[in-house]
Amino acid sequence: MLSSGTSGTTNLMDRFGRRIDYLRLSVTDRCDLRCRYCMPEGFKNFEEPAHWLTFEEIERLLGIFARLGVSRVRLTGGEPLLRRNLPQLAERLAKLPGLNDLSLSTNGTQLIKHGAALKAAGVSRLNVSLDTLQPERFQQISGRAAFEQVLSGLAHAQQLGFAPIKINMVAMRGVNDDEIEDMVSFCMDRGFVLRLIETMPVGETGRRTEFLDLQPVIQRLQRKFGLIDHIEPIGAGPARYFRTPDGRFSLGLITPISQHFCESCNRVRLTVDGTLYLCLGQEAHVEFRPLLRGGASDAEIVTTIRHAIELKPERHEFKEQPHKIVRFMSATGG
Repeated sequence: MLSSGTSGTTNLMDRFGRRIDYLRLSVTDRCDLRCRYCMPEGFKNFEEPAHWLTFEEIERLLGIFARLGVSRVRLTGGEPLLRRNLPQLAERLAKLPGLNDLSLSTNGTQLIKHGAALKAAGVSRLNVSLDTLQPERFQQISGRAAFEQVLSGLAHAQQLGFAPIKINMVAMRGVNDDEIEDMVSFCMDRGFVLRLIETMPVGETGRRTEFLDLQPVIQRLQRKFGLIDHIEPIGAGPARYFRTPDGRFSLGLITPISQHFCESCNRVRLTVDGTLYLCLGQEAHVEFRPLLRGGASDAEIVTTIRHAIELKPERHEFKEQPHKIVRFMSATGG
């Protein structure tokens, strides 16, 4: 329970009336791929393991967030399945009172190895990055020949009963935009939800990636596949969804540049070293590791969380200040 003296209010509301009920937890900044928009080739400036929050520290901090109204947590990275014993952490988090949705973002390379343990631990939903259906192009984008490994991981995850499984495709002009229709058909045939994502100018890698405006793309896909607006959201993320008339296939668009969704943002991001970022496109942050390792009470942590939420900006400035964010996506968490 929270220490005496903490507020009885269990909702985290920012200055703009947005309820914050979703936390994305990065458990590592390491990854076994080097996707061109996420981490630069040859990058080695990773966070020191001594600075990583321990499972005990994560469980304590997220327990407090849950008691303040955060009900959804997504495990991210880097590649989260590179964190040793991650299913054990997932099991501990799944048991936290008030936390009713635990999901995972992954590149899919480790699903064969860890999928069953994750499902047993309480992870119910998966987001899997897949930017192309061409093995050679996969290697060009990700820096590794792991296409078949990812496809095998996806098939295994379906057999285990993860649902929904969302395929995240970062759409890049002149790189993979010629495959969007093929990816729609691939996901339709296999029962996956597809999400198309615009590149964001996060770090030098993000700024160098070829931006593709998804507004004309969705118009084209609506005509070809008969997609209609999907009123009900799928998950807690920012995607705007469309579906086929029979409801068997759903497509989400994540458009931080062409049509931002800041007015409905309900999420914050906690990095592996305990830094809470209030916006992917801003630098406002609060560090929790010093509190957790310095003997702070639950009441003090609650006060700091509420102060942090007050720092959440109204919106990002990707268009106005594209060079503002110098940290890489892998360091912040997906």
